[in-house]
Amino acid sequence: MTDATAFAPVRGKLTAHAPLAPLVWFKSGGAADWLFEPADVEDLSQFLAALDPAVPVMALGLGSNLIVRDGGVPGVVVRLGKAFAQVAALDDLTLDCGAGASGILVSSTARDKGIAGLEFLRSIPGTVGGFVRMNGGAYGGEVKDILVDCDVVLRDGQLLTLPVADLHYTYRHSELPDGAIVVGARFRGRPGEPAAIQAEMDRISASREASQPLRSKTGGSTFKNPQGHKAWQLVDEAGCRGLTLGGAQVSEKHTNFLLNLGDASSADIEALGEEVRRRVKEKAGVTLEWEIQRVGKSA
Repeated sequence: MTDATAFAPVRGKLTAHAPLAPLVWFKSGGAADWLFEPADVEDLSQFLAALDPAVPVMALGLGSNLIVRDGGVPGVVVRLGKAFAQVAALDDLTLDCGAGASGILVSSTARDKGIAGLEFLRSIPGTVGGFVRMNGGAYGGEVKDILVDCDVVLRDGQLLTLPVADLHYTYRHSELPDGAIVVGARFRGRPGEPAAIQAEMDRISASREASQPLRSKTGGSTFKNPQGHKAWQLVDEAGCRGLTLGGAQVSEKHTNFLLNLGDASSADIEALGEEVRRRVKEKAGVTLEWEIQRVGKSA
Protein backbone atom coordinates (compact mmCIF):
# COMPACT_ATOMS: atom_id res chain seq x y z
CA MET A 1 0.00 0.00 0.00
CA THR A 2 1.26 3.46 -0.92
CA ASP A 3 2.36 5.66 1.99
CA ALA A 4 0.50 8.95 2.48
CA THR A 5 3.72 10.88 1.86
CA ALA A 6 3.61 9.63 -1.75
CA PHE A 7 0.63 11.88 -2.50
CA ALA A 8 0.62 15.54 -3.45
CA PRO A 9 -1.31 17.82 -1.07
CA VAL A 10 -5.04 17.84 -1.81
CA ARG A 11 -7.92 20.18 -1.01
CA GLY A 12 -10.41 17.32 -0.97
CA LYS A 13 -10.56 14.36 1.41
CA LEU A 14 -8.10 11.45 1.29
CA THR A 15 -8.87 8.45 3.53
CA ALA A 16 -6.73 5.34 4.10
CA HIS A 17 -8.27 1.86 4.50
CA ALA A 18 -11.71 3.24 3.56
CA PRO A 19 -14.56 0.68 3.83
CA LEU A 20 -16.45 0.52 0.53
CA ALA A 21 -19.39 -1.68 1.57
CA PRO A 22 -21.39 1.31 2.92
CA LEU A 23 -20.90 3.10 -0.42
CA VAL A 24 -22.25 0.34 -2.71
CA TRP A 25 -25.79 -0.96 -3.12
CA PHE A 26 -24.92 -4.58 -2.27
CA LYS A 27 -23.50 -3.42 1.11
CA SER A 28 -20.71 -5.99 0.84
CA GLY A 29 -17.00 -6.07 0.04
CA GLY A 30 -13.69 -4.85 1.38
CA ALA A 31 -11.91 -1.54 1.75
CA ALA A 32 -10.06 0.76 -0.65
CA ASP A 33 -6.36 1.29 0.08
CA TRP A 34 -7.22 4.96 -0.37
CA LEU A 35 -10.47 6.83 -1.02
CA PHE A 36 -10.09 10.27 -2.61
CA GLU A 37 -12.99 12.72 -2.72
CA PRO A 38 -11.66 15.69 -4.73
CA ALA A 39 -12.76 19.25 -4.04
CA ASP A 40 -13.15 19.99 -7.77
CA VAL A 41 -11.82 19.08 -11.21
CA GLU A 42 -8.53 20.94 -10.65
CA ASP A 43 -7.95 19.07 -7.38
CA LEU A 44 -8.48 15.74 -9.17
CA SER A 45 -6.24 16.71 -12.10
CA GLN A 46 -3.38 17.78 -9.86
CA PHE A 47 -3.69 14.68 -7.69
CA LEU A 48 -3.55 12.30 -10.67
CA ALA A 49 -0.74 14.23 -12.37
CA ALA A 50 1.44 13.80 -9.27
CA LEU A 51 0.43 10.19 -8.57
CA ASP A 52 2.85 7.35 -9.41
CA PRO A 53 1.56 5.93 -12.73
CA ALA A 54 1.88 2.42 -11.25
CA VAL A 55 -0.85 3.09 -8.66
CA PRO A 56 -4.23 1.86 -9.93
CA VAL A 57 -7.13 4.34 -9.91
CA MET A 58 -10.84 3.53 -10.06
CA ALA A 59 -13.86 5.85 -10.13
CA LEU A 60 -16.88 5.13 -7.92
CA GLY A 61 -20.33 6.63 -8.45
CA LEU A 62 -23.42 5.56 -6.52
CA GLY A 63 -22.08 2.01 -6.41
CA SER A 64 -25.29 0.59 -7.86
CA ASN A 65 -23.87 -1.60 -10.60
CA LEU A 66 -20.87 -2.92 -8.72
CA ILE A 67 -19.53 -5.89 -6.77
CA VAL A 68 -16.53 -4.89 -4.63
CA ARG A 69 -14.73 -8.13 -3.83
CA ASP A 70 -14.08 -9.00 -0.19
CA GLY A 71 -10.32 -8.39 -0.35
CA GLY A 72 -10.89 -4.74 -1.23
CA VAL A 73 -9.61 -2.48 -3.98
CA PRO A 74 -5.88 -1.73 -4.34
CA GLY A 75 -4.66 1.77 -5.11
CA VAL A 76 -6.99 4.77 -5.11
CA VAL A 77 -10.77 4.86 -5.45
CA VAL A 78 -12.02 8.30 -6.57
CA ARG A 79 -15.51 9.31 -5.47
CA LEU A 80 -17.02 12.46 -6.92
CA GLY A 81 -19.18 14.24 -4.35
CA LYS A 82 -21.44 17.30 -4.20
CA ALA A 83 -18.99 19.53 -6.07
CA PHE A 84 -19.60 17.31 -9.12
CA ALA A 85 -23.39 17.01 -8.73
CA GLN A 86 -24.50 20.26 -10.38
CA VAL A 87 -26.89 20.42 -13.35
CA ALA A 88 -27.51 23.63 -15.34
CA ALA A 89 -29.11 24.55 -18.67
CA LEU A 90 -26.64 25.59 -21.40
CA ASP A 91 -29.40 26.47 -23.85
CA ASP A 92 -33.06 25.58 -24.49
CA LEU A 93 -32.28 21.91 -25.19
CA THR A 94 -28.91 21.19 -23.56
CA LEU A 95 -27.97 20.44 -19.95
CA ASP A 96 -24.46 20.74 -18.53
CA CYS A 97 -24.12 18.01 -15.89
CA GLY A 98 -21.47 17.17 -13.34
CA ALA A 99 -20.44 13.51 -13.26
CA GLY A 100 -21.74 13.13 -9.71
CA ALA A 101 -25.29 14.18 -10.59
CA SER A 102 -27.95 11.46 -10.29
CA GLY A 103 -30.28 10.38 -13.05
CA ILE A 104 -33.21 11.67 -11.01
CA LEU A 105 -31.66 15.16 -10.75
CA VAL A 106 -30.81 15.30 -14.48
CA SER A 107 -34.26 14.14 -15.62
CA SER A 108 -36.06 16.44 -13.16
CA THR A 109 -34.01 19.44 -14.31
CA ALA A 110 -34.78 18.56 -17.93
CA ARG A 111 -38.49 18.44 -17.07
CA ASP A 112 -38.35 21.85 -15.41
CA LYS A 113 -36.66 23.30 -18.51
CA GLY A 114 -39.13 21.69 -20.94
CA ILE A 115 -36.50 19.30 -22.36
CA ALA A 116 -37.86 15.88 -23.39
CA GLY A 117 -35.92 12.73 -24.23
CA LEU A 118 -34.04 12.41 -20.94
CA GLU A 119 -36.89 10.79 -18.99
CA PHE A 120 -35.26 7.34 -19.09
CA LEU A 121 -32.42 8.60 -16.87
CA ARG A 122 -34.99 8.70 -14.06
CA SER A 123 -34.92 4.89 -14.03
CA ILE A 124 -31.16 4.32 -13.90
CA PRO A 125 -29.79 4.11 -10.35
CA GLY A 126 -26.49 5.84 -10.92
CA THR A 127 -24.64 9.04 -11.72
CA VAL A 128 -23.72 10.80 -14.95
CA GLY A 129 -20.16 9.45 -14.83
CA GLY A 130 -21.40 5.87 -14.81
CA PHE A 131 -24.06 6.50 -17.48
CA VAL A 132 -21.45 7.97 -19.82
CA ARG A 133 -18.92 5.18 -19.25
CA MET A 134 -21.45 2.34 -19.65
CA ASN A 135 -23.81 3.86 -22.24
CA GLY A 136 -26.55 3.53 -19.64
CA GLY A 137 -30.01 2.90 -20.96
CA ALA A 138 -33.54 1.81 -20.12
CA TYR A 139 -37.12 2.17 -21.36
CA GLY A 140 -36.08 2.75 -24.96
CA GLY A 141 -33.39 5.39 -24.35
CA GLU A 142 -29.58 5.22 -24.24
CA VAL A 143 -26.93 7.77 -23.36
CA LYS A 144 -25.54 7.60 -26.91
CA ASP A 145 -28.85 9.16 -28.07
CA ILE A 146 -28.54 12.27 -25.87
CA LEU A 147 -24.81 12.82 -25.23
CA VAL A 148 -23.15 15.76 -26.98
CA ASP A 149 -19.71 15.45 -25.37
CA CYS A 150 -18.07 14.73 -22.03
CA ASP A 151 -15.17 16.02 -19.95
CA VAL A 152 -12.69 13.44 -18.68
CA VAL A 153 -9.57 13.60 -16.56
CA LEU A 154 -7.01 11.13 -17.89
CA ARG A 155 -4.83 9.00 -15.61
CA ASP A 156 -1.96 11.50 -16.09
CA GLY A 157 -4.16 14.40 -14.92
CA GLN A 158 -4.87 15.86 -18.35
CA LEU A 159 -8.39 17.28 -18.84
CA LEU A 160 -10.02 16.50 -22.21
CA THR A 161 -13.40 17.06 -23.82
CA LEU A 162 -14.46 14.11 -25.97
CA PRO A 163 -17.33 14.31 -28.51
CA VAL A 164 -19.80 11.42 -28.44
CA ALA A 165 -18.31 9.96 -31.65
CA ASP A 166 -14.96 9.40 -29.89
CA LEU A 167 -16.59 7.05 -27.34
CA HIS A 168 -17.58 4.49 -30.02
CA TYR A 169 -20.60 3.41 -28.04
CA THR A 170 -22.00 -0.10 -28.23
CA TYR A 171 -24.48 -1.84 -25.92
CA ARG A 172 -23.48 -0.98 -22.31
CA HIS A 173 -19.95 -0.17 -23.41
CA SER A 174 -17.75 2.77 -24.41
CA GLU A 175 -14.15 3.11 -25.52
CA LEU A 176 -13.19 5.71 -22.91
CA PRO A 177 -9.42 5.77 -22.43
CA ASP A 178 -8.16 3.40 -19.70
CA GLY A 179 -8.06 5.13 -16.34
CA ALA A 180 -10.08 8.13 -17.57
CA ILE A 181 -12.55 9.58 -15.06
CA VAL A 182 -15.64 11.31 -16.41
CA VAL A 183 -16.14 14.65 -14.61
CA GLY A 184 -18.91 16.25 -16.70
CA ALA A 185 -21.19 15.81 -19.71
CA ARG A 186 -23.59 17.69 -21.96
CA PHE A 187 -26.94 16.05 -22.77
CA ARG A 188 -29.26 17.35 -25.48
CA GLY A 189 -32.97 16.54 -25.70
CA ARG A 190 -35.91 17.90 -27.69
CA PRO A 191 -38.64 20.42 -26.88
CA GLY A 192 -41.35 19.07 -24.58
CA GLU A 193 -44.12 20.07 -22.18
CA PRO A 194 -43.17 19.67 -18.49
CA ALA A 195 -46.49 17.97 -17.71
CA ALA A 196 -46.02 15.38 -20.47
CA ILE A 197 -42.39 14.82 -19.41
CA GLN A 198 -43.52 14.27 -15.80
CA ALA A 199 -46.20 11.83 -16.96
CA GLU A 200 -43.56 9.76 -18.80
CA MET A 201 -41.29 9.83 -15.73
CA ASP A 202 -44.22 8.67 -13.58
CA ARG A 203 -44.93 5.83 -16.01
CA ILE A 204 -41.30 4.70 -15.91
CA SER A 205 -41.20 4.96 -12.13
CA ALA A 206 -44.36 2.89 -11.69
CA SER A 207 -43.10 0.26 -14.11
CA ARG A 208 -39.83 -0.08 -12.19
CA GLU A 209 -41.63 -0.25 -8.86
CA ALA A 210 -43.86 -3.04 -10.13
CA SER A 211 -41.14 -5.16 -11.72
CA GLN A 212 -37.89 -4.61 -9.78
CA PRO A 213 -36.80 -5.27 -6.16
CA LEU A 214 -36.02 -1.60 -5.49
CA ARG A 215 -35.94 -1.79 -1.69
CA SER A 216 -33.41 -4.61 -1.51
CA LYS A 217 -29.61 -4.74 -1.33
CA THR A 218 -29.06 -5.34 -5.02
CA GLY A 219 -26.84 -4.26 -7.89
CA GLY A 220 -29.37 -3.54 -10.60
CA SER A 221 -29.36 -5.55 -13.83
CA THR A 222 -26.84 -8.36 -13.42
CA PHE A 223 -26.40 -9.58 -16.99
CA LYS A 224 -26.52 -7.91 -20.39
CA ASN A 225 -29.37 -8.91 -22.67
CA PRO A 226 -27.85 -11.27 -25.27
CA GLN A 227 -28.71 -10.62 -28.92
CA GLY A 228 -32.26 -11.76 -29.48
CA HIS A 229 -32.91 -12.69 -25.85
CA LYS A 230 -33.93 -11.18 -22.52
CA ALA A 231 -31.49 -12.07 -19.74
CA TRP A 232 -34.23 -12.40 -17.10
CA GLN A 233 -36.15 -14.89 -19.24
CA LEU A 234 -33.10 -17.08 -19.81
CA VAL A 235 -32.37 -17.05 -16.07
CA ASP A 236 -35.99 -17.93 -15.27
CA GLU A 237 -36.14 -20.73 -17.84
CA ALA A 238 -32.93 -22.20 -16.38
CA GLY A 239 -34.79 -22.61 -13.07
CA CYS A 240 -32.86 -19.93 -11.18
CA ARG A 241 -35.74 -17.79 -9.83
CA GLY A 242 -35.19 -17.62 -6.04
CA LEU A 243 -31.96 -19.62 -6.19
CA THR A 244 -29.73 -18.99 -3.15
CA LEU A 245 -26.04 -19.38 -2.37
CA GLY A 246 -24.78 -18.36 1.06
CA GLY A 247 -26.50 -15.06 1.85
CA ALA A 248 -27.19 -14.24 -1.81
CA GLN A 249 -30.35 -14.89 -3.82
CA VAL A 250 -31.67 -14.51 -7.37
CA SER A 251 -34.64 -12.17 -6.98
CA GLU A 252 -38.04 -13.83 -7.23
CA LYS A 253 -39.51 -10.54 -8.47
CA HIS A 254 -37.01 -9.94 -11.31
CA THR A 255 -34.61 -12.76 -12.14
CA ASN A 256 -31.92 -10.48 -13.61
CA PHE A 257 -31.35 -9.02 -10.12
CA LEU A 258 -29.18 -10.60 -7.43
CA LEU A 259 -29.90 -9.79 -3.78
CA ASN A 260 -27.90 -9.64 -0.57
CA LEU A 261 -30.40 -11.14 1.88
CA GLY A 262 -28.54 -9.55 4.79
CA ASP A 263 -25.10 -10.98 5.42
CA ALA A 264 -23.92 -12.13 2.00
CA SER A 265 -20.25 -11.76 1.17
CA SER A 266 -19.30 -10.43 -2.24
CA ALA A 267 -17.92 -13.93 -2.92
CA ASP A 268 -21.44 -15.35 -2.33
CA ILE A 269 -22.98 -12.83 -4.75
CA GLU A 270 -20.39 -13.36 -7.48
CA ALA A 271 -20.48 -17.16 -7.11
CA LEU A 272 -24.27 -17.11 -7.40
CA GLY A 273 -23.96 -15.09 -10.60
CA GLU A 274 -21.48 -17.60 -12.00
CA GLU A 275 -23.81 -20.48 -11.10
CA VAL A 276 -26.63 -18.71 -12.95
CA ARG A 277 -24.36 -18.28 -15.97
CA ARG A 278 -23.47 -22.00 -15.86
CA ARG A 279 -27.11 -23.08 -15.69
CA VAL A 280 -28.20 -20.75 -18.52
CA LYS A 281 -25.35 -22.01 -20.72
CA GLU A 282 -26.36 -25.60 -19.98
CA LYS A 283 -30.08 -25.02 -20.61
CA ALA A 284 -30.09 -22.51 -23.48
CA GLY A 285 -26.57 -22.66 -24.89
CA VAL A 286 -26.22 -18.91 -24.31
CA THR A 287 -23.29 -17.38 -22.42
CA LEU A 288 -24.54 -14.49 -20.29
CA GLU A 289 -22.18 -11.52 -19.96
CA TRP A 290 -21.95 -9.67 -16.67
CA GLU A 291 -23.37 -6.14 -16.79
CA ILE A 292 -22.43 -5.53 -13.15
CA GLN A 293 -18.78 -4.56 -12.73
CA ARG A 294 -16.71 -6.76 -10.40
CA VAL A 295 -13.64 -5.08 -8.96
CA GLY A 296 -10.91 -5.65 -6.41
CA LYS A 297 -9.32 -8.74 -4.90
CA SER A 298 -10.86 -11.87 -3.45
CA ALA A 299 -10.43 -12.29 0.31
